[in-house]
Amino acid sequence: MMKIKAAVLRNMNAKPPYAQSRPLEIETVEIDPPGPGEVLVKIRAAGLCHSDLSVINGDRPRPMPMVLGHECSGIVEEVGDLVTAVVPGDHVVMVFMPSCGSCIPCAVGRPALCEPGAKANGAGTLLTGKRRLHCDGEIVNHHLGVSGFAEYAIVSERSVVKIDDTIPFDEAALFGCAVLTGVGAVVNTANLRAGQSTAVIGLGGVGLAAVLGAVASGARQIVAIDLSGEKLKLAQALGATHAINPAEDGAIEKIIELTEGGVDYCMEMAGAVKAMELAWKITRLGGTTVTAGLPPPGSALAVPLVQLVAEERTLKGSYIGTCVPRRDIPNYIGLYQGGRLPVNKLMTGKLTLDQINEGFDLLHEGKAVRQIIEFQP
Repeated sequence: MMKIKAAVLRNMNAKPPYAQSRPLEIETVEIDPPGPGEVLVKIRAAGLCHSDLSVINGDRPRPMPMVLGHECSGIVEEVGDLVTAVVPGDHVVMVFMPSCGSCIPCAVGRPALCEPGAKANGAGTLLTGKRRLHCDGEIVNHHLGVSGFAEYAIVSERSVVKIDDTIPFDEAALFGCAVLTGVGAVVNTANLRAGQSTAVIGLGGVGLAAVLGAVASGARQIVAIDLSGEKLKLAQALGATHAINPAEDGAIEKIIELTEGGVDYCMEMAGAVKAMELAWKITRLGGTTVTAGLPPPGSALAVPLVQLVAEERTLKGSYIGTCVPRRDIPNYIGLYQGGRLPVNKLMTGKLTLDQINEGFDLLHEGKAVRQIIEFQP
Protein backbone atom coordinates (compact mmCIF):
# COMPACT_ATOMS: atom_id res chain seq x y z
CA MET A 1 0.00 0.00 0.00
CA MET A 2 1.32 3.45 -1.00
CA LYS A 3 0.49 6.90 0.36
CA ILE A 4 -0.29 9.65 -2.15
CA LYS A 5 -1.61 13.20 -2.26
CA ALA A 6 -5.10 13.50 -3.72
CA ALA A 7 -7.95 16.03 -4.01
CA VAL A 8 -10.82 14.57 -1.97
CA LEU A 9 -14.44 15.74 -2.13
CA ARG A 10 -16.32 14.84 1.05
CA ASN A 11 -19.53 16.82 0.59
CA MET A 12 -21.39 18.08 -2.47
CA ASN A 13 -23.29 21.36 -2.88
CA ALA A 14 -20.43 23.66 -1.86
CA LYS A 15 -21.07 27.27 -2.78
CA PRO A 16 -18.64 29.40 -4.80
CA PRO A 17 -16.21 31.00 -4.50
CA TYR A 18 -14.52 27.63 -4.05
CA ALA A 19 -11.29 29.30 -3.02
CA GLN A 20 -13.16 30.12 0.21
CA SER A 21 -15.52 27.15 0.66
CA ARG A 22 -12.75 24.71 -0.40
CA PRO A 23 -14.85 21.68 -1.40
CA LEU A 24 -11.70 19.79 -2.41
CA GLU A 25 -9.11 19.14 0.28
CA ILE A 26 -5.63 17.87 -0.52
CA GLU A 27 -5.30 14.81 1.70
CA THR A 28 -2.95 11.89 2.14
CA VAL A 29 -4.72 8.86 0.72
CA GLU A 30 -3.66 5.22 0.74
CA ILE A 31 -3.76 3.38 -2.57
CA ASP A 32 -3.69 -0.39 -2.92
CA PRO A 33 -1.51 -2.29 -5.40
CA PRO A 34 -3.28 -3.15 -8.68
CA GLY A 35 -5.45 -6.24 -8.62
CA PRO A 36 -6.15 -8.56 -11.55
CA GLY A 37 -6.94 -6.56 -14.67
CA GLU A 38 -5.88 -3.30 -13.00
CA VAL A 39 -3.10 -0.80 -13.64
CA LEU A 40 -1.20 1.65 -11.43
CA VAL A 41 -0.61 4.93 -13.29
CA LYS A 42 1.59 7.81 -12.22
CA ILE A 43 -0.49 10.86 -13.13
CA ARG A 44 1.38 13.54 -15.06
CA ALA A 45 -1.45 15.86 -16.15
CA ALA A 46 -5.16 16.24 -15.38
CA GLY A 47 -7.71 18.64 -16.85
CA LEU A 48 -10.46 20.47 -14.96
CA CYS A 49 -13.81 19.67 -16.58
CA HIS A 50 -17.45 20.63 -16.01
CA SER A 51 -18.18 16.97 -15.26
CA ASP A 52 -16.00 17.36 -12.15
CA LEU A 53 -17.68 20.65 -11.30
CA SER A 54 -21.13 19.07 -11.64
CA VAL A 55 -20.22 16.63 -8.85
CA ILE A 56 -18.90 19.43 -6.66
CA ASN A 57 -22.09 21.48 -7.02
CA GLY A 58 -24.40 18.46 -6.70
CA ASP A 59 -25.81 18.43 -10.25
CA ARG A 60 -24.41 14.92 -10.80
CA PRO A 61 -24.71 13.14 -7.44
CA ARG A 62 -21.99 10.60 -6.63
CA PRO A 63 -21.13 8.59 -3.51
CA MET A 64 -18.91 10.41 -1.04
CA PRO A 65 -16.07 10.73 -0.22
CA MET A 66 -14.50 10.69 -3.67
CA VAL A 67 -11.25 11.60 -5.40
CA LEU A 68 -12.32 13.56 -8.46
CA GLY A 69 -10.65 13.90 -11.87
CA HIS A 70 -11.26 11.94 -15.07
CA GLU A 71 -9.38 13.71 -17.92
CA CYS A 72 -5.81 12.54 -17.35
CA SER A 73 -2.58 11.24 -18.81
CA GLY A 74 0.35 9.47 -17.19
CA ILE A 75 2.83 6.60 -17.17
CA VAL A 76 2.07 3.00 -16.27
CA GLU A 77 4.03 2.12 -13.14
CA GLU A 78 2.76 -1.37 -12.36
CA VAL A 79 0.25 -3.85 -13.76
CA GLY A 80 -1.81 -6.53 -12.06
CA ASP A 81 -2.30 -10.12 -13.12
CA LEU A 82 -4.05 -10.77 -16.46
CA VAL A 83 -3.24 -7.29 -17.84
CA THR A 84 -2.32 -7.47 -21.54
CA ALA A 85 -3.11 -3.99 -22.90
CA VAL A 86 -0.13 -2.12 -21.38
CA VAL A 87 3.21 -2.65 -19.68
CA PRO A 88 5.17 -0.52 -17.20
CA GLY A 89 6.63 2.53 -18.90
CA ASP A 90 3.79 2.96 -21.39
CA HIS A 91 2.32 6.44 -21.74
CA VAL A 92 -1.46 6.36 -21.46
CA VAL A 93 -4.59 8.47 -21.59
CA MET A 94 -7.41 7.56 -19.22
CA VAL A 95 -10.98 7.05 -20.46
CA PHE A 96 -13.89 7.88 -18.15
CA MET A 97 -16.08 5.00 -19.29
CA PRO A 98 -14.44 1.57 -18.97
CA SER A 99 -15.77 -1.00 -21.42
CA CYS A 100 -16.09 -4.63 -20.38
CA GLY A 101 -15.97 -5.89 -23.97
CA SER A 102 -18.70 -8.50 -23.48
CA CYS A 103 -22.02 -6.80 -22.69
CA ILE A 104 -24.42 -6.21 -25.59
CA PRO A 105 -23.42 -2.55 -26.26
CA CYS A 106 -19.73 -3.50 -26.24
CA ALA A 107 -20.40 -6.52 -28.45
CA VAL A 108 -22.06 -4.35 -31.11
CA GLY A 109 -19.23 -1.79 -31.10
CA ARG A 110 -20.68 0.82 -28.74
CA PRO A 111 -18.33 0.73 -25.73
CA ALA A 112 -19.48 4.19 -24.58
CA LEU A 113 -22.70 2.49 -23.48
CA CYS A 114 -21.03 -0.36 -21.56
CA GLU A 115 -23.53 -1.57 -18.97
CA PRO A 116 -21.07 -2.80 -16.30
CA GLY A 117 -19.00 0.36 -16.88
CA ALA A 118 -22.00 2.61 -16.24
CA LYS A 119 -22.92 0.62 -13.13
CA ALA A 120 -19.36 0.89 -11.76
CA ASN A 121 -19.17 4.63 -12.46
CA GLY A 122 -22.45 5.25 -10.65
CA ALA A 123 -21.30 3.23 -7.64
CA GLY A 124 -17.87 4.88 -7.42
CA THR A 125 -15.95 1.66 -8.07
CA LEU A 126 -13.58 0.33 -10.68
CA LEU A 127 -14.90 -1.97 -13.40
CA THR A 128 -14.13 -4.93 -11.13
CA GLY A 129 -16.45 -3.53 -8.47
CA LYS A 130 -13.46 -2.84 -6.19
CA ARG A 131 -12.35 0.34 -4.48
CA ARG A 132 -8.60 0.78 -4.09
CA LEU A 133 -8.47 4.09 -2.19
CA HIS A 134 -8.57 4.56 1.59
CA CYS A 135 -8.08 7.39 4.07
CA ASP A 136 -7.53 6.59 7.75
CA GLY A 137 -9.42 3.33 7.36
CA GLU A 138 -12.30 4.92 5.43
CA ILE A 139 -13.05 3.73 1.88
CA VAL A 140 -12.78 6.49 -0.74
CA ASN A 141 -14.73 6.26 -3.99
CA HIS A 142 -13.36 6.49 -7.54
CA HIS A 143 -14.61 9.13 -9.96
CA LEU A 144 -15.64 7.57 -13.30
CA GLY A 145 -13.12 4.80 -12.77
CA VAL A 146 -10.19 7.24 -12.87
CA SER A 147 -9.78 9.64 -9.88
CA GLY A 148 -6.99 11.52 -11.58
CA PHE A 149 -6.65 14.52 -9.25
CA ALA A 150 -3.95 12.58 -7.45
CA GLU A 151 -0.30 11.64 -7.75
CA TYR A 152 -1.22 8.06 -8.69
CA ALA A 153 -4.37 6.24 -9.80
CA ILE A 154 -5.47 2.62 -9.89
CA VAL A 155 -7.66 2.00 -12.94
CA SER A 156 -8.98 -0.91 -14.94
CA GLU A 157 -6.82 -1.75 -17.94
CA ARG A 158 -10.01 -1.05 -19.91
CA SER A 159 -9.82 2.57 -18.71
CA VAL A 160 -6.46 3.27 -20.37
CA VAL A 161 -5.33 3.74 -23.96
CA LYS A 162 -1.65 3.54 -24.87
CA ILE A 163 -0.42 6.59 -26.78
CA ASP A 164 2.62 7.82 -28.65
CA ASP A 165 5.17 8.76 -25.98
CA THR A 166 6.31 11.86 -27.88
CA ILE A 167 3.13 13.84 -27.17
CA PRO A 168 3.41 16.10 -24.08
CA PHE A 169 1.37 14.95 -21.11
CA ASP A 170 -0.57 18.21 -20.78
CA GLU A 171 -1.77 17.96 -24.37
CA ALA A 172 -2.38 14.21 -24.12
CA ALA A 173 -4.76 14.65 -21.17
CA LEU A 174 -7.20 16.61 -23.33
CA PHE A 175 -7.83 13.56 -25.50
CA GLY A 176 -9.41 11.68 -22.59
CA CYS A 177 -12.51 13.87 -22.39
CA ALA A 178 -12.69 17.21 -24.22
CA VAL A 179 -11.40 15.92 -27.55
CA LEU A 180 -12.94 12.46 -27.33
CA THR A 181 -16.36 13.95 -26.52
CA GLY A 182 -16.34 17.05 -28.72
CA VAL A 183 -14.66 15.74 -31.84
CA GLY A 184 -16.40 12.39 -31.48
CA ALA A 185 -19.84 14.04 -31.36
CA VAL A 186 -19.12 15.67 -34.71
CA VAL A 187 -17.36 12.77 -36.42
CA ASN A 188 -19.13 9.74 -34.95
CA THR A 189 -22.54 10.81 -33.62
CA ALA A 190 -23.42 13.40 -36.25
CA ASN A 191 -21.24 11.94 -39.02
CA LEU A 192 -20.75 15.46 -40.36
CA ARG A 193 -19.53 15.43 -43.94
CA ALA A 194 -17.52 17.96 -45.95
CA GLY A 195 -19.62 20.81 -47.27
CA GLN A 196 -22.34 20.59 -44.61
CA SER A 197 -23.18 23.23 -42.01
CA THR A 198 -23.10 23.03 -38.24
CA ALA A 199 -23.56 25.14 -35.14
CA VAL A 200 -21.93 24.56 -31.76
CA ILE A 201 -23.70 25.91 -28.67
CA GLY A 202 -21.55 26.19 -25.53
CA LEU A 203 -17.87 26.87 -26.06
CA GLY A 204 -16.21 25.13 -23.16
CA GLY A 205 -13.50 22.56 -23.75
CA VAL A 206 -15.91 20.08 -25.34
CA GLY A 207 -17.66 22.70 -27.48
CA LEU A 208 -14.42 24.17 -28.80
CA ALA A 209 -13.16 20.66 -29.52
CA ALA A 210 -16.35 20.19 -31.55
CA VAL A 211 -15.45 23.33 -33.51
CA LEU A 212 -12.04 21.80 -34.24
CA GLY A 213 -13.73 18.56 -35.29
CA ALA A 214 -16.03 20.44 -37.66
CA VAL A 215 -13.07 22.25 -39.21
CA ALA A 216 -11.19 18.97 -39.66
CA SER A 217 -14.31 17.43 -41.24
CA GLY A 218 -14.54 20.18 -43.86
CA ALA A 219 -17.75 21.87 -42.69
CA ARG A 220 -18.89 24.68 -44.99
CA GLN A 221 -20.32 26.81 -42.19
CA ILE A 222 -19.50 26.61 -38.48
CA VAL A 223 -21.61 28.86 -36.27
CA ALA A 224 -20.14 29.28 -32.78
CA ILE A 225 -22.69 30.28 -30.12
CA ASP A 226 -21.90 31.38 -26.57
CA LEU A 227 -22.57 34.20 -24.10
CA SER A 228 -18.83 34.88 -23.71
CA GLY A 229 -17.26 37.28 -26.17
CA GLU A 230 -13.80 35.90 -25.44
CA LYS A 231 -14.87 32.34 -26.21
CA LEU A 232 -16.52 33.49 -29.43
CA LYS A 233 -13.25 35.11 -30.49
CA LEU A 234 -11.35 31.93 -29.68
CA ALA A 235 -13.84 29.85 -31.68
CA GLN A 236 -13.29 32.09 -34.70
CA ALA A 237 -9.53 31.80 -34.28
CA LEU A 238 -9.99 28.02 -34.33
CA GLY A 239 -11.95 28.14 -37.59
CA ALA A 240 -15.59 29.01 -36.84
CA THR A 241 -17.06 30.99 -39.74
CA HIS A 242 -19.59 32.90 -37.64
CA ALA A 243 -19.87 33.88 -33.96
CA ILE A 244 -23.23 34.64 -32.34
CA ASN A 245 -24.16 35.73 -28.82
CA PRO A 246 -27.60 34.16 -28.19
CA ALA A 247 -28.55 36.99 -25.81
CA GLU A 248 -28.56 39.50 -28.67
CA ASP A 249 -31.90 40.53 -30.15
CA GLY A 250 -32.84 38.50 -33.18
CA ALA A 251 -30.08 35.92 -32.68
CA ILE A 252 -32.22 32.99 -33.85
CA GLU A 253 -33.46 34.81 -36.93
CA LYS A 254 -29.91 35.87 -37.77
CA ILE A 255 -28.63 32.27 -37.57
CA ILE A 256 -31.48 30.95 -39.71
CA GLU A 257 -30.89 33.67 -42.29
CA LEU A 258 -27.15 33.24 -42.62
CA THR A 259 -27.50 29.43 -42.84
CA GLU A 260 -30.41 29.68 -45.32
CA GLY A 261 -32.92 27.87 -43.17
CA GLY A 262 -30.87 26.44 -40.33
CA VAL A 263 -27.85 24.19 -39.96
CA ASP A 264 -27.59 20.57 -41.04
CA TYR A 265 -26.22 19.57 -37.63
CA CYS A 266 -26.51 21.51 -34.38
CA MET A 267 -24.24 20.45 -31.51
CA GLU A 268 -25.49 21.38 -28.02
CA MET A 269 -22.58 21.29 -25.57
CA ALA A 270 -23.79 23.58 -22.76
CA GLY A 271 -25.88 21.08 -20.83
CA ALA A 272 -28.78 23.51 -20.36
CA VAL A 273 -32.43 23.28 -21.40
CA LYS A 274 -32.42 26.77 -22.95
CA ALA A 275 -29.37 25.84 -25.02
CA MET A 276 -31.11 22.67 -26.19
CA GLU A 277 -34.25 24.61 -27.13
CA LEU A 278 -32.09 26.98 -29.17
CA ALA A 279 -30.34 24.04 -30.84
CA TRP A 280 -33.69 22.57 -31.92
CA LYS A 281 -34.89 25.89 -33.33
CA ILE A 282 -31.83 26.50 -35.52
CA THR A 283 -31.65 22.99 -37.00
CA ARG A 284 -32.99 22.88 -40.56
CA LEU A 285 -35.71 20.63 -41.95
CA GLY A 286 -34.32 17.11 -42.21
CA GLY A 287 -31.45 18.11 -39.95
CA THR A 288 -30.00 16.55 -36.82
CA THR A 289 -29.73 18.03 -33.34
CA VAL A 290 -27.02 16.41 -31.21
CA THR A 291 -26.51 16.96 -27.51
CA ALA A 292 -23.45 16.01 -25.50
CA GLY A 293 -24.27 18.32 -22.61
CA LEU A 294 -25.12 16.81 -19.22
CA PRO A 295 -27.77 18.90 -17.46
CA PRO A 296 -29.06 18.07 -13.96
CA PRO A 297 -31.00 14.76 -13.96
CA GLY A 298 -34.42 16.40 -13.62
CA SER A 299 -34.07 18.52 -16.77
CA ALA A 300 -36.55 17.89 -19.59
CA LEU A 301 -37.07 19.08 -23.17
CA ALA A 302 -40.47 19.55 -24.84
CA VAL A 303 -40.33 18.70 -28.56
CA PRO A 304 -43.35 19.12 -30.89
CA LEU A 305 -43.89 15.58 -32.15
CA VAL A 306 -45.58 16.73 -35.34
CA GLN A 307 -42.49 18.76 -36.16
CA LEU A 308 -40.27 15.76 -35.48
CA VAL A 309 -42.31 13.71 -37.99
CA ALA A 310 -43.32 16.23 -40.64
CA GLU A 311 -39.84 17.77 -40.89
CA GLU A 312 -38.04 14.43 -40.60
CA ARG A 313 -35.92 15.80 -37.79
CA THR A 314 -33.45 13.74 -35.76
CA LEU A 315 -32.57 14.25 -32.09
CA LYS A 316 -29.52 12.34 -30.87
CA GLY A 317 -27.59 12.01 -27.65
CA SER A 318 -23.82 11.63 -27.69
CA TYR A 319 -21.87 10.13 -24.79
CA ILE A 320 -18.07 10.17 -25.00
CA GLY A 321 -18.55 11.14 -28.62
CA THR A 322 -19.95 7.69 -29.51
CA CYS A 323 -16.27 6.73 -29.54
CA VAL A 324 -14.31 3.52 -29.55
CA PRO A 325 -11.46 4.93 -27.44
CA ARG A 326 -8.71 2.52 -28.50
CA ARG A 327 -9.49 3.35 -32.11
CA ASP A 328 -10.30 7.05 -31.85
CA ILE A 329 -7.76 8.43 -29.37
CA PRO A 330 -4.73 7.36 -31.49
CA ASN A 331 -6.51 8.63 -34.62
CA TYR A 332 -7.23 12.03 -33.07
CA ILE A 333 -3.69 12.28 -31.76
CA GLY A 334 -2.48 11.56 -35.29
CA LEU A 335 -4.62 14.43 -36.60
CA TYR A 336 -3.19 16.67 -33.90
CA GLN A 337 0.37 15.72 -34.76
CA GLY A 338 -0.40 16.43 -38.42
CA GLY A 339 -1.59 19.96 -37.57
CA ARG A 340 -5.25 19.27 -38.37
CA LEU A 341 -6.57 19.23 -34.79
CA PRO A 342 -4.74 21.92 -32.75
CA VAL A 343 -6.14 20.93 -29.37
CA ASN A 344 -3.25 22.63 -27.57
CA LYS A 345 -5.06 25.91 -28.25
CA LEU A 346 -7.78 24.85 -25.81
CA MET A 347 -5.45 25.13 -22.81
CA THR A 348 -5.94 28.33 -20.83
CA GLY A 349 -3.82 27.75 -17.75
CA LYS A 350 -1.57 25.48 -15.71
CA LEU A 351 -2.12 24.71 -12.02
CA THR A 352 -0.65 22.77 -9.16
CA LEU A 353 -2.84 20.36 -7.20
CA ASP A 354 -2.96 22.88 -4.33
CA GLN A 355 -4.60 25.44 -6.65
CA ILE A 356 -7.49 23.19 -7.68
CA ASN A 357 -10.28 25.08 -5.89
CA GLU A 358 -9.19 28.36 -7.43
CA GLY A 359 -9.18 26.62 -10.80
CA PHE A 360 -12.79 25.51 -10.38
CA ASP A 361 -13.74 29.10 -9.58
CA LEU A 362 -12.41 30.14 -13.00
CA LEU A 363 -14.28 27.27 -14.66
CA HIS A 364 -17.51 28.13 -12.83
CA GLU A 365 -17.19 31.78 -13.87
CA GLY A 366 -16.60 30.87 -17.52
CA LYS A 367 -13.11 32.38 -17.46
CA ALA A 368 -11.27 29.21 -18.48
CA VAL A 369 -11.59 26.56 -21.18
CA ARG A 370 -9.16 23.86 -20.09
CA GLN A 371 -6.85 24.27 -17.12
CA ILE A 372 -4.31 21.53 -16.60
CA ILE A 373 -2.92 20.34 -13.26
CA GLU A 374 0.67 19.26 -13.82
CA PHE A 375 2.36 16.71 -11.57
CA GLN A 376 6.07 16.27 -11.00
CA PRO A 377 7.90 13.56 -12.99
